[in-house]
Formats: sequence, structure tokens, C-alpha cells
Amino acid sequence: MSKSVVLRGYRFSVYHRIARVVLFEKDVDYEVEDVNPFDAGLPASFLQRHPFGRVPVLSHGAYDIYETVAIARYIDAAFPGPELTPTAAPSLGRMMQVISIVDSYAYRPLIRQVFEHAIFRPAAGEKANEAEIAAGLKASSIVLDALDRLAAEGLVLNGTTFTLADCHLAPMIAYFAMAPEGADALRSRSALSDWWSSVAARPSLVATEPGLPEH
Repeated sequence: MSKSVVLRGYRFSVYHRIARVVLFEKDVDYEVEDVNPFDAGLPASFLQRHPFGRVPVLSHGAYDIYETVAIARYIDAAFPGPELTPTAAPSLGRMMQVISIVDSYAYRPLIRQVFEHAIFRPAAGEKANEAEIAAGLKASSIVLDALDRLAAEGLVLNGTTFTLADCHLAPMIAYFAMAPEGADALRSRSALSDWWSSVAARPSLVATEPGLPEH
């Protein structure tokens, strides 16, 4: 019997994992439908759900929603379980600030440059570009510094309350820290490093670990 909640996404996508972490935290029973957005000729049925051909897409019955931030907020509002959105305005503001920083400034250097070239491409048997790794590490510095300051402030990323900010950032840091250079950069930011140590073994992250491609 098919489940009423379906998450369509690409196994190795960090945004797919973010959605899975939120679903796990809310204890939602769901099924996964694999969609590789890099494949040519995505089926029309998928493009009807996401006209831009990206992942993930969440379906809840007849309701479809795309964009990871929207998916995460919807899951938190639609299902019982721990509240992942703070009610206090300062913490809510910081949560949204972290999410925006991750999407606007962290994704490219941490994932598309450092992780992709240091870890993902070699695992897939593809050639890495050392210049991309170096550029990503350089660009990541200001991002990690900003996140470290927010972690030190303690309204979010504090290791005690788990919010959508944690859900959004943790999969990015997990990939970034797989690269030795990324792990070194993280260790030099004490508050952010302490936060990561507190959440790295969280069940939602362990259960959603996607592994690496094999060739």
C-alpha cells in the first residue's frame, strides 16, 4: 500500500537529505521516489510537480510542494512531533538567517566546490579540480566565521534546541567535513565545531546518511 507522503529527490542531493532529516525528526512515515535532476528528459509527470526540474518535491496526498525551505516549514506545521520552529522572535529570526546564509553563501563553496571536488568526484571516478577546492575553502571562510558567531550567540545552533536551522545546516557540514581540508576549517571555529560535535551522531543524520557513489 502506498504511503500518503512521498519525497521525490536525488539520493546524493544535500537538499534531499535536509528534507529527509526534517521528516525523521517529525517521525513522518514516507516513501522515497528517486529522481535524478541531472538526467535528460525528466518525465512530464515530475515537471508538473516542479516546473523547474529540481529536487526535492514533497507530495502529501494531492498536495505538492517544492523548494526545500518551504518543504521543511510545511512538514513542521503539518505533522505532530517536536516543534522545529522557535516561537521567540529573536530565535526565529536567527533560524531564518542561518537558513538564508546556507542557501545564499554556503552551498556553492562547501558543497559544489570543496565536497564535490575533494570527495564526490573521486568516489564517482571523475576528475577533481584542485583549483575549485582551493577557491571553495577561501570562499567558505567568511561563511564559517558568520555561522560560528551565530553558534556562539546561542539562540540557534546551540546543541540543546534542534530547529530547522540545524536541519538545514547539518547535512551541508556533514559533506564539507568529509574533506580533510573542510574538517580542519571547521575545527578552527570553536562554537560551530562544538555544535557539530553535538549533532553529528543525531539519529536523523545517521539514518539519512546517503553514502557515496561507486564506480
